[in-house]
Amino acid sequence: MNLFVSWSGGKDSALAADRARRQGHRLAFLLNCAAEDGRRVRAHGFPAQVVALQARATGIPLIQIHTSWEDYETNFKDALRTLKASGIEGGVFGDMDLEEHREWVERVCGEVGLRPLLPLWKANPWALLEEFWERGFRAMVVATRLDPAFLGRPLDRELVAEMVARGAHPCGERGEYHTLVTDGPIFRRPLRVEFPPAAPSFHEHDGVWFLDLTVRSEGGLG
Repeated sequence: MNLFVSWSGGKDSALAADRARRQGHRLAFLLNCAAEDGRRVRAHGFPAQVVALQARATGIPLIQIHTSWEDYETNFKDALRTLKASGIEGGVFGDMDLEEHREWVERVCGEVGLRPLLPLWKANPWALLEEFWERGFRAMVVATRLDPAFLGRPLDRELVAEMVARGAHPCGERGEYHTLVTDGPIFRRPLRVEFPPAAPSFHEHDGVWFLDLTVRSEGGLG
C-alpha cells in the first residue's frame, strides 16, 4: 500500500516505518504535528525544523500540521483527507500497548477511510529495542520526565537500563522519555544536530525536561 507515517521524529515511528517498508509497503509521506506557531514538535518538544531535516535525510516528503491540542483531531483528520485524495491508502503508527492510543488511531483512520497499521503493537519492548539497534538506528534522548541528566545521551543499552531502574518502561511508552532518531536504514544520510555536550541546555514544561537543540539552516545533514 501507499502509506503515510505518523512521524514524531523518535524511535517508535522510525522502527514502525522500517517494519512497514520491509513488509513491502511504500512510505509516501511523513506526517508530523507541530505547535500552533510552528516552532516546536508536539510532545517531543524539539525544533520543528529538525523534522524537515529528517525528511530530507530520509528522502520522504514531509507534511507538517500546526495545531493546538484542542484542535489536534480535527486538523489531523483534515490532513488525512488530503492524503487520501492524493492516493494514500493507510498510515503507519508506532504505538505499542496503550489501548486508548490504538482506539483513537483506528477510529480516526476509519472515519476518513484509511487503513491503520501498527507494526509494533504488543511486541516485547526489549526485543524492539534490540531490533532498533541491530537495524543500525541511532537516537538520542531529547525529552524526559525522569532526570535532565539523561538529555542528549545516545539511546543505548546502558542508558535504557538506567532509566528502567528509575521506573521507566523500556521504550518510554508512558512518556518517561522521548527520542530523536539521527540515522538508520530508512535514512539516506545521517542527521547532525548540535548542543553543548559537556553541559546540555534544557528547559522544563509541565514536569518534562526538553533538550535545547541547535540546528543550522544549512549543513545540518551529515
